[in-house]
Amino acid sequence: MDEEYDVIVLGTGLKECILSGMLSVSGKKVLHMDRNKYYGGESASITPLEELFEKFNMPVTHLEEYGRSRDWNVDLIPKFLMANGQLVKLLIHTGVTRYLEFKSVEGSYVYKGGKISKVPADEKEALASSKK
Repeated sequence: MDEEYDVIVLGTGLKECILSGMLSVSGKKVLHMDRNKYYGGESASITPLEELFEKFNMPVTHLEEYGRSRDWNVDLIPKFLMANGQLVKLLIHTGVTRYLEFKSVEGSYVYKGGKISKVPADEKEALASSKK
């Protein structure tokens, strides 16, 4: 490993990765590193379940009741990008989209008050749903 760099970027969240990539493309010598054993910082998606349990200091026992551990991919925070927003334009411009997968949202759910509820997709669905 080289000893001298123009820039050291700490963390592998989206903005750190974009910054690192843009600096590299502009000719800077960049060292990009993260203290976690997964990429994505606080906006990461964690798999397998063992890593999620370890992140939150929970005992890694009885995982078999959840099925296969690698079948789970848990987002630490939701990730929604507006289709015509400036962030999407920046991702396309920098070529980062080669490493991303975009998918239309088919449904959204929230956990509140001990219940899982579907978030209405549009005004028609919202008016048709109950107030529970």
